[in-house]
Amino acid sequence: MLLQKLKLCSKISPQRFQFLTKHLTQEFSNRVHGSSFAHRGKLRKAKRIVVKLGSAVVTRDDECGLALGRLASIVEQVAMLQNQGREMMIVTSGAVAFGKQRLRHEILLSQSVRQALHSGNGQHKEMFVPALEARACAAAGQSGLMALYEAMFTQYSTCTAQVLVTNLDFHDDEKRQNLNSTLQELLHMNIVPIINTNDAVVPPPEPNSDLQGVISIKDNDSLAARLAVEMKADLLIALSDVEGLFNSPPGTDDAKLLDIFYPGDQQSITYGTKSRVGIGGMEAKVKAALWALQGGTSVVIANGTNPKVTGQVITDIVEGKKVGTFFSEVKPAGPSVEEQTEMARNSGRILASLHPHQRSKIICHLAELLTEKKDEILAANKMDMEMAVSAGRLPPAMLKRLSLSSAKLSSLAVGLRQIATAAQDSVGRVVRRTRVAPGLELEQVTVPIGVLLVIFEARPDCLPQVSALAVASGNALLLKGGKEAANTNRVLHQLTQEALSLHGVREAVQMVNTHEEVEDLCRLDKTIDLIIPRGSSQLVRDIQRAAKGIPVLGHSEGICHVYVDADANVDKVIKIVRDSKCDYPAACNSMETLLIHREILRTPMFDKIIEILRNEQVKIHSGPRFASYLTFSPSEASSLRTEYSDLECCLEVVDGLQEAVEHIHKYGSSHTDVIVTENKETAERFLQQLDSACVFWNASSRFADGYRFGLGAEVGISTARIHARGPVGLEGLLTTKWILRGDGHTVADFSESGSMKYLHENIPVEQNLTGQQLAFMLASFLCPVSKALIDVL
Repeated sequence: MLLQKLKLCSKISPQRFQFLTKHLTQEFSNRVHGSSFAHRGKLRKAKRIVVKLGSAVVTRDDECGLALGRLASIVEQVAMLQNQGREMMIVTSGAVAFGKQRLRHEILLSQSVRQALHSGNGQHKEMFVPALEARACAAAGQSGLMALYEAMFTQYSTCTAQVLVTNLDFHDDEKRQNLNSTLQELLHMNIVPIINTNDAVVPPPEPNSDLQGVISIKDNDSLAARLAVEMKADLLIALSDVEGLFNSPPGTDDAKLLDIFYPGDQQSITYGTKSRVGIGGMEAKVKAALWALQGGTSVVIANGTNPKVTGQVITDIVEGKKVGTFFSEVKPAGPSVEEQTEMARNSGRILASLHPHQRSKIICHLAELLTEKKDEILAANKMDMEMAVSAGRLPPAMLKRLSLSSAKLSSLAVGLRQIATAAQDSVGRVVRRTRVAPGLELEQVTVPIGVLLVIFEARPDCLPQVSALAVASGNALLLKGGKEAANTNRVLHQLTQEALSLHGVREAVQMVNTHEEVEDLCRLDKTIDLIIPRGSSQLVRDIQRAAKGIPVLGHSEGICHVYVDADANVDKVIKIVRDSKCDYPAACNSMETLLIHREILRTPMFDKIIEILRNEQVKIHSGPRFASYLTFSPSEASSLRTEYSDLECCLEVVDGLQEAVEHIHKYGSSHTDVIVTENKETAERFLQQLDSACVFWNASSRFADGYRFGLGAEVGISTARIHARGPVGLEGLLTTKWILRGDGHTVADFSESGSMKYLHENIPVEQNLTGQQLAFMLASFLCPVSKALIDVL
């Protein structure tokens, strides 16, 4: 309609009208196509995908023949995506390499036959293979390459079609429209087009002829970009023999892989040499990628030759995982997560070098801010609660975790002051001192772990707790909170950075607000030293699977047991069972299995246990042995390893202490287990024989908590067998280093012919507190007025 009005109302020449028609049609086409995806996570929505296979991906390292293993893996991934309903296209190299292999074979075979016919003395001359012309190789290899693709895709019930193109197919309008029509028809028929330049007839590429207005196809990078824009593809995946785009040539010192590349960043890149067989090089790939990006197609350049990633590189990219270099037109306002991690590490090193009383002061100031800014915090939390309730996606247990109150903030402040006290004796504490030899002394001292990544769900109170522990231990901290607590987390993080600013270490605690997936964060093994998940057992398990190169501190499940012994006191049993199960059913330290001594069955104590559980509306699942004692029993537990995280529990019967211990060892998760008994000998055997992280006698399982243990707070509960175990507070965030002080000592001095002998004498370790440190320790327990007086001292 716009064009018709333009023709009727404007006095323009037919030539001008034709030009505007073509221009506006192209602009309209681009608008219909839409813009590229702004973030990796959006790549899951890609419907039409072009996969470009570079020469280095398709050919073997000897440049003669095809890399069949890599091709088979690529075909499997493309077929999988095609069968998901996506429209897949392949731009492939390889015809020249495949043809070279065939022609070399034919020449050698022909020479061998001639020599056999004409050599009378049986001596064979060394066979010589002449240089093979590329166009001839392409002519010989194209049919074989296509036959190979066809055979491979047939294994997945996927049909393919070969399309050979030249520059004219894009520069001539009629040919371009014909090509577009052909490819559209193939895609509508669920056929995978396999496109290549017709290398048998193309002229040599003209230097610097690409990307001049309309891109040429002098190499497969520019072909793939031109095709992706022409076909309005959502995503172009360019596979080569490098991991992606680096800020300097790969292999050089300080070369850094760029996770995201933005238009305008070209000046910051130093390009290296081309690949061993490709004709484009990385500079051509970047130009082609940016051209496609401008046309509305997202681009990822990644490695298609690494055997560790080849098996899933294409599907990983489509799933939004951090693979290769993602080209994006949308540059975020803040730093990338890699930059945040580096900022945290640098600031964290300064934090670790602060005096203990300085770190303590930061934590105390944060505790004060929680009280002073209470109204602001609660207002932000109210917004999160209202949004969560209206969305209706959070279960009641998670809503309870999300909610903050004045009492909760006051309790947080008390816990932070406890941490501030502990910070006086943390980093730099001597745990061992040894005189190795005269004049040679060794110390083992506590030091921070480095950079911590804490991932937590709907529990904003976790943020100040973990931040305080990180400050006390001198660790840098990266926080990834759940979006359901975004407003509360934002305010609490601002207060944390305000407290850190007291001593110029504001950047030591960073909040990840970008669109980073948790799996991508778990791959930052070069910058993150420890991951601590705070949330559901599913979250912990997912992180443990994703973090292949970074230690994870946590527990995948909290299957806690309470064993009621034959000598138990009924009143204690009722109190402990009720509290362990009903105080906070969603907590990881909540009772999930109740073990009953056989002698208690059909007694008033057993009746009272059942009554209290029913009154609290706890659903009981019977274990197999308990079910065998009953004519009509509750529903049998589907598994004795279930973490219900709700008002449900399993009830099972055991013959005595030893069977209870064996049951817990078999079905428990080494989290927290309880015995209720008045028999001290039985209790001590239970405490000694069980190897769980927390083992209690006549106390609720809910005591398994850092604050309740006097740690001030915890970063989580660990069931690991090494490093920290149980509720992890300040001590669990420290490691050690060895400091040796000598005076020209050498190992040769201690050889058989040397003049020195090892002493290895332990030297008593004395921890001396300064007056200022003592003042701060007292201050954390006193009211603000008394604290002000001590500050004056």
